[in-house]
Amino acid sequence: MPRQETARWSVVVPYYNERDYLPAMLASLIAQTVRPLRLILVDNASTDGSADIARAMLAGADGVDAVFLHEPTPGQAAALERGIAQTSTEFTAICDADTLYPPDYLERVEALYDSKGLDVAAILATPLYDAPDSFGSRLRRLKMHIVPHILRGQCHTGGYAHTFRTAALKRAGGYSRKVWPHLRKDHELIHRIWKQGRVLHAPNLWCRASDRRSSVLQKRWTLFERILYHATPYALKHWYFYRFLGPRMAARAHDEVRLRERPWEQAGEGAAPLR
Repeated sequence: MPRQETARWSVVVPYYNERDYLPAMLASLIAQTVRPLRLILVDNASTDGSADIARAMLAGADGVDAVFLHEPTPGQAAALERGIAQTSTEFTAICDADTLYPPDYLERVEALYDSKGLDVAAILATPLYDAPDSFGSRLRRLKMHIVPHILRGQCHTGGYAHTFRTAALKRAGGYSRKVWPHLRKDHELIHRIWKQGRVLHAPNLWCRASDRRSSVLQKRWTLFERILYHATPYALKHWYFYRFLGPRMAARAHDEVRLRERPWEQAGEGAAPLR
């Protein structure tokens, strides 16, 4: 009998009412050149038929082991906790429903893990908002070449662009509402991941992110808080998150469950297509 390959990758996709974005995103994952591939989809109590769309799209997808989970507790962190608990592969990628991933995304980051050493705990991609060869995209990649080397021990991308060695992710505790129930959970998690090994930012590893939330979320992360985050050395980051930022976000009721708010829908704006 031919030897059956073991998947090296689990991709965790939390989603809540994403029927407008999920098909394009899932198509980009089905097109990944890495096989076999374990895809863990966590429905965070959607009411728009997103779960049915996901099942229909992944039915019979060649080389894809699809796992469908339902997490009734509101909040992306709860959905991520549920999905990560199901991972057992060497690597884990976190992918958002409103983000597109080029076909060689996982293949390229896998090659980076294999070449950079076993002490690398996470590799973070560069989010692009325009065509990969546009001026804005080139500028973002240039920034990612420079900034992480100046502002060390920090996170410079969103969670939709994060990949991990699964063992390091689980040792760090993964996403946890008990540890961090606030916004900026991606930054807080990477703070814990740094204790497990090196975190690399990969300028030429990119994904096509949606900008629908950016203006809203920036208002929940004040300029002073952002500046202090970058100015605080890693040795004091524990104080920054758990003594400074956490209490401030709690006082403003900036719980990560607020990510479920969709002010663009309340304003009557439709979903912007992903291309």
